[in-house]
Amino acid sequence: MMFSALSHLECPRCGARHDADRVTNLCHCGSPLLAGYDLDQVAAGVGPEVIATRPPSLWRYHELLPVRSPNHVVTLGEGMTPLLPLARLGAEYGAPRLLMKDEGLIPTGSFKARGAAVGVSRAHELGVKGVAMPTNGNAGAAWATYAARAGMRSLIAMPVDAPEITRRECVVAGAELYAVRGHIGQCGQLVNRAVAERGGYQEVSTLKEPYRLEGKKTMGLELAEQLGWRVPDVILYPTGGGVGLIGIHKGLRELQRIGWIGDRLPRLVAVQAAGCAPIVQAFHSGASTSEPWPDPRTIAFGITVPKPLGDFLILDALYATGGTAIAVDDADTLAEQSRCAALEGTFVCPEGAAALAAVRALSASGWITPDDEVVVLNTGAGLKYPDTVSIEDVPVLDPDGVIPS
Repeated sequence: MMFSALSHLECPRCGARHDADRVTNLCHCGSPLLAGYDLDQVAAGVGPEVIATRPPSLWRYHELLPVRSPNHVVTLGEGMTPLLPLARLGAEYGAPRLLMKDEGLIPTGSFKARGAAVGVSRAHELGVKGVAMPTNGNAGAAWATYAARAGMRSLIAMPVDAPEITRRECVVAGAELYAVRGHIGQCGQLVNRAVAERGGYQEVSTLKEPYRLEGKKTMGLELAEQLGWRVPDVILYPTGGGVGLIGIHKGLRELQRIGWIGDRLPRLVAVQAAGCAPIVQAFHSGASTSEPWPDPRTIAFGITVPKPLGDFLILDALYATGGTAIAVDDADTLAEQSRCAALEGTFVCPEGAAALAAVRALSASGWITPDDEVVVLNTGAGLKYPDTVSIEDVPVLDPDGVIPS
């Protein structure tokens, strides 16, 4: 019985095909590679009614994932995160059909666990002994955790300003961790040199290997299943490297090809911070690639990526779906984080809060209408970012004090 319909790797830029059963990073033209599947085989062999009988993890879609044998699956039960209605917040925004897919409840507390689960599993299957990557925090924590689960080594470099909890996660998982006085691009340069000098590691940074994206695309597969094998009108995605946005688009197109959803795709929205918005700048100038963003800074640390390697794929997805790109201020991000918790009881990460701020802005402009079914991706747990909430004004009482009436 088929476990994976993986057939090849393909370059979206030059069209070259590569052997999927060799350890591969980028195409010879420098482009990321995308996993290709025998979709006719999938359509003939499985349907939504079979998927419904499987355990509630992302591996329920294993025909559309790259791991060839269930014996090589490295898992902590990731996937099938809830799709929550945000009725009060949506009413305030003028978007009453607002939903949130909450990735804060996944292992390691962020959506990065999806990419790590599939990426580590496939690396393990191909005989890789160690993984190396730069990270803004959550990806490094996830890959270190799943590498430990697989019995593999991990080498992680992250900016010294990255959330402290993510450094602690790497350390406890036994990663070789370095904190760097610089941004993620500079961390990447250090990792590149280390991998070249020492050998024995595969670099698995954003889109430099093809399988992290396959884990991220399961957000789109789950979303379609949770909606009864249909899609919403709009999906807003906090965009740094943009792997999830590219993956959701890829996954939904694959579902179209096998006939599980209709012809319509949701309008995709790339949400960035005003302090780091290369995709927004490129989109509104009609460009096919982005320019490096100088001095990137934002409270939403996970989207601080000055030039995504897959920028052309992000922009292609926005143009193809009639989507848009929007930048939001840090002050608005923090305000929406607090507002969401107060109205909905959900403490979202700053990146997810940025997407909520974008809903407010796009609703005010009329780009999102009250009839639109809108899905926001909250990419992580707010608990991983305690510094975004001030507790300085909390009253301190003596045991014999009085709580005001």
